Amino acid sequence: MLSTTETASSVSCRAPEPPSSSTPMQVTSESFKDGGDMPMDYVFMGCGGKNVSPQLSWSGAPDETKSFAITCWDPDAPTGCGYWHWLLFDIPPDATSVARGKAGGRLGRNDYGTAEYGGPCPPKGDGQHRYIFTVYALDVDSMRAASAQTSAASLIFMMRGHVLAQGTLTGRFGH
Repeated sequence: MLSTTETASSVSCRAPEPPSSSTPMQVTSESFKDGGDMPMDYVFMGCGGKNVSPQLSWSGAPDETKSFAITCWDPDAPTGCGYWHWLLFDIPPDATSVARGKAGGRLGRNDYGTAEYGGPCPPKGDGQHRYIFTVYALDVDSMRAASAQTSAASLIFMMRGHVLAQGTLTGRFGH
């Protein structure tokens, strides 16, 4: 239900709970630079790309990390609350990267309706969108209740209270 100050065009999403550590992890990629354009290899096939998941590396995870999760979210999608492109969880605690085109953990259901990476594909003429890749260091070894049918909202909820630290990397794409 909308509050008295909200309209259908101004509703915002509530941010998930912050990590327990205020020190962010560092996330980098060999596939694209932070804030830079995403090459066509990583763009959804429906927009002329190859739909290959990018390489990501991270550092600065707390010693007590028991697993990692990764999401990719487009906050600029014309949906009211963005669009989820990638959900990856149960990545082992000794991992410091995922290779290009590889998962390295279990996959949840993206907003395309599949349990795989779904690259950028904003509506034509909608301008450049941001694709925020977030790596989460978790204090649990598995998201046991999660499956290939788990949505982003459910995964974020399941991680609630278990995020030790996180870091982001942002790519851009528009056509």
